[in-house]
Amino acid sequence: MESMKAKKPLEGIRVLEFGSFIAGPFCSRLMADFGAEVIKVESPNSGDPLRNWGLAKYKGESLWWPIQARNKKCITLNLKEEEGQEIVKKLVKEVDIIVENFRPGTMEKWGLGYEDLKEVNPSIIMVRISGFGQTGPYKEKAGFGSVGEAIGGIRHITGYPDRPPTRVGVAIGDSLTAMFGVIGALMALHHRDNSPNREGQFIDAALYESVFAIMESSLTEYMKVGAIRERTGTFLPKVAPSNNYPTKEGKWIVIGANADNIFKRLTKVMNMEELAEDERFATHNARGENQEELDEIISDWTKNYGLEELTKMLDEAGVPAGGIYTAEDIANDIHYQARDMILKVMDKKLGELYIPGVVPKLSETPGEVEWTGPEIGEHNEEVYKEILQFNDEEFADLKEKGII
Repeated sequence: MESMKAKKPLEGIRVLEFGSFIAGPFCSRLMADFGAEVIKVESPNSGDPLRNWGLAKYKGESLWWPIQARNKKCITLNLKEEEGQEIVKKLVKEVDIIVENFRPGTMEKWGLGYEDLKEVNPSIIMVRISGFGQTGPYKEKAGFGSVGEAIGGIRHITGYPDRPPTRVGVAIGDSLTAMFGVIGALMALHHRDNSPNREGQFIDAALYESVFAIMESSLTEYMKVGAIRERTGTFLPKVAPSNNYPTKEGKWIVIGANADNIFKRLTKVMNMEELAEDERFATHNARGENQEELDEIISDWTKNYGLEELTKMLDEAGVPAGGIYTAEDIANDIHYQARDMILKVMDKKLGELYIPGVVPKLSETPGEVEWTGPEIGEHNEEVYKEILQFNDEEFADLKEKGII
């Protein structure tokens, strides 16, 4: 007998998304992956600019959009018109969570701020993502992820000491804020569902604060002893060996063997066990003081072997190591494949696509990808006619007036 399909953990939760680009839409996408019914609201004329973004395109179509908008329903609605704003309030009565990433004050200008919507639905949970938060002297400043990464501190320590600060390589500020937004929404859901009056609340997730939250003890170090962390390139200061090392074919391998017992295992693989007894490298502190010299010794050894051979030797010895992967390496990696981190899906416009899998993995109620990013307004009829109960005449009138 075929077993019943597992229920997803967020089934029954309805999310209304007012967002564009990355942080807001990624926040609701994470919830959609685990069963939330996400209704994404877009402008009738243009839609989310991410529909046209991406470093590489296929026949002029974005390859980012199908991933970012997966599992969502897309409707159009003109939020600048009073009639559109009244429709939002009707929708708010039917949803659990709102996600928005406009500049603070925008939703209030439309009469759709948290206080306005709480009057319509006191149990509503509103995730508000912005550059600098809903309060404070910077609240009205424009704030993209890049600015949040700069103000949050991560850009200053990213790169090499003799070069200007650089970006991480992906929109890390947006993604971190999206994840904090999800965490906040789930905590608010738990509170709501365990309070007698099902009390809602709003979550204030700022880009710069989300970055700052992962900056370890950098502030405390400065405030207590005046230390300011600087760019160090590929190595971790005073922690060795922990760096990138060259391979025979010109690729790179990361080796982390800074613990004494692991370092001894590394020296055995290298056939240089005397290094573990050398006073320059015998202890964690000594290796930290002489890490440049130690890295040169290890590099001279690694460049005699290919990445695959090195990885095999180090794995067998129990030394943490791994190649620095490109997208090509990821696509061909058996571990990614075995853990369903590379999913084959069909997109109506783009055909067969391989996209990132669902994270994290839940043992009893896993998430899944049911469909890729929809066309603009694809779910207008379903939402407006089935959820809001507009009749055919009302629906046609809204379309004619450009409200949807």
